[in-house]
Amino acid sequence: MTGHRDRVLRAGLTGGIGSGKSEVSRRLAAHGAVIIDADAAARAVVAPGTPGLARVAQSFGDGVLGADGALDRDRLGAIVFRDPASRETLNAIVHPLVGEWMRAAEQAAVDAARGDVIIVHDVPLLAENRRAGDFDLVLVVDVPPELQLERLVSQRGMTPDQARGRLAAQASREQRLAIADLVIDNSGSLADLDRRVAEVWADLTRRVAAP
Repeated sequence: MTGHRDRVLRAGLTGGIGSGKSEVSRRLAAHGAVIIDADAAARAVVAPGTPGLARVAQSFGDGVLGADGALDRDRLGAIVFRDPASRETLNAIVHPLVGEWMRAAEQAAVDAARGDVIIVHDVPLLAENRRAGDFDLVLVVDVPPELQLERLVSQRGMTPDQARGRLAAQASREQRLAIADLVIDNSGSLADLDRRVAEVWADLTRRVAAP
């Protein structure tokens, strides 16, 4: 009789700004998913004292550093949001470091796991960076753009113009849906979201258990 070999399912989770991806991520974690957060990785690789932060300061000047030596994200954001070339420079520094950090975190999760493990990489720019092929499947949190705009204004205090600018800098709804294996509609209530995430979790657990 052969023993069961523990399996790993690697899912990419993405969604536009204001889609509620963080809410989905929290619910998947509560079901038992190991969440590897690209935003947390992006903060870690440019923390004070890291080679990543030194390279950012070298490329953009010490003006992007605060008095405490930490990265001033607002100042850096003001530069890269209005200049695509600057954004490319920043991405060329940060993305490879983020990839390394996430691979190490994933390996640590697999090493620590007892039994099958479902790893969800929470990657805001998965569609933009054409990374769908890195995962066994892609989960997309979807809401209509007008609802994204409304949430950014009401919940994050942006002006409508700021919100439209942020939406324009990301992949379109159609581009995200084109890479989706499973779509999580988050245009309803939190109770609706609970039900949909539970359905998706059941699907993921079936997939990881299948030979």
